[in-house]
Amino acid sequence: MNSLNLQTDWQYDPAPQSTDHINLKESYDLFINGAFVPAKNNNHRNTINPSNEKIIAKVADAGPDDVNLAVSAARKAYETSWSKISHSERGKYLFRIARIIQERSRELAVIESMDGGKPIRESRDIDVPLAAAHFFYYAGWADKLKYAFPGRETQPLGVAGQIIPWNFPLLMAAWKIAPALATGNTIVLKPAETTPLTAMLLAEIIREADLPDGVVNIITGDGSTGSSLVEHPDVDKIAFTGSTAVGKEIMKKLAGKNKPYTLELGGKAANIIFADAAIDQAIEGIVNSIFFNQGHVCCAGSRLFVEESISDEIIFKLRERMETLIVGDPLDKNTDIGAINSKEQLKRIQEYVKIGQDEGGELYQSKCKLPNTGYWHAPTLFCNVSQSHRIVQEEIFGPVLAIQTFRTVDEVIEKANNTPYGLSGGVWTDKGAKIFKVTQNIRAGVIWANTFNKFDPSAPFGGYKESGMGREGGIQGLLPYLKLNPC
Repeated sequence: MNSLNLQTDWQYDPAPQSTDHINLKESYDLFINGAFVPAKNNNHRNTINPSNEKIIAKVADAGPDDVNLAVSAARKAYETSWSKISHSERGKYLFRIARIIQERSRELAVIESMDGGKPIRESRDIDVPLAAAHFFYYAGWADKLKYAFPGRETQPLGVAGQIIPWNFPLLMAAWKIAPALATGNTIVLKPAETTPLTAMLLAEIIREADLPDGVVNIITGDGSTGSSLVEHPDVDKIAFTGSTAVGKEIMKKLAGKNKPYTLELGGKAANIIFADAAIDQAIEGIVNSIFFNQGHVCCAGSRLFVEESISDEIIFKLRERMETLIVGDPLDKNTDIGAINSKEQLKRIQEYVKIGQDEGGELYQSKCKLPNTGYWHAPTLFCNVSQSHRIVQEEIFGPVLAIQTFRTVDEVIEKANNTPYGLSGGVWTDKGAKIFKVTQNIRAGVIWANTFNKFDPSAPFGGYKESGMGREGGIQGLLPYLKLNPC
């Protein structure tokens, strides 16, 4: 196999995204009952740009009293306004939010990349458009619930407590808020402590859309704020996206309390490449599956299974492709891989890389030059690993890929299912029958064929086993926020 000639003088010129159009405040308060109010304890925390370690803004740190205030505002709004307006009126508000997101898309994309470290191309072309699309999609369902669930009378649950992660802040807020509003619920949303800024801009958008006061409340804080929200007696439903460990704690807290919950947790997806696959297309799919958003993706294809007869070719071409990936400034439009979200997450990734080496894995990292400041990690893959390796079994949440080989369809299905997770997977082959056999036998909520990481508001998303319960997206995404009664 011929190597790519990378020893040339040809380079990309910097293509920085302008930040002149954004308007960041020095400090952000809590959004409660339609207004921005300071936290009762007057505490703030800094939100850091992971690409340069500079403080972007200060954000209020909500305590139990603030949670009480937000839940009370949501309850009042539910009882006095939101549950009483017509379904079509609800839809109009969601349409309005979606349009304003589109109008402010450049601003949202830049702030998302600054706050989270992801490349501007991803924020601009994926996160923000998908967030708007979810509001558009559920706006359409707001007055059609009787068609979504024929023969049943739909009733909202009441006040929904929602907790979202740091890897897709705006998109996860849209996933949670849009279906809850469309079904008539009011909301208290807690974004992740490291990436709160686009949630605060979303609060501005919600206020601009003239949503009734208290229908959506956004409170910032750490895990203790989320715990107070989960345990609050006047919250009728919990929706959480985050780690499996925290998901288990939420289950313990809610045990026996008759409070419904949905959990979208961790994953360790199997990405399976058969010998009859389109190899070059599969290489791009592998790169997208594990290096998209620096590997900060719950459905990332972090386990690669390659049919033994093509393993040398796949690994060779994958290494060559890794050398072309640009790691650097998230606001540069040439960047493929941005900054790791936080210092703590970088440390976790580095620890797992060391574990992989200590357990005998064969390490390969691209020779990219990492910036001197900020949190960065080179694209990484491990060969010669087995099912018992920790880097194969445990979620790393970073740009680290573990590669194994297989000989038969049954063997790879068994290996793919040998994990505590069951969120997603991928299969690459030109045989339709093989696609059906593999996808029907892998215990995962979402499986892509000859592609990876493709999302649409109309498609349900969720997992099995330790990857959670419940679905978000599609008609199925309405169900967790409704009571269905006989007509």
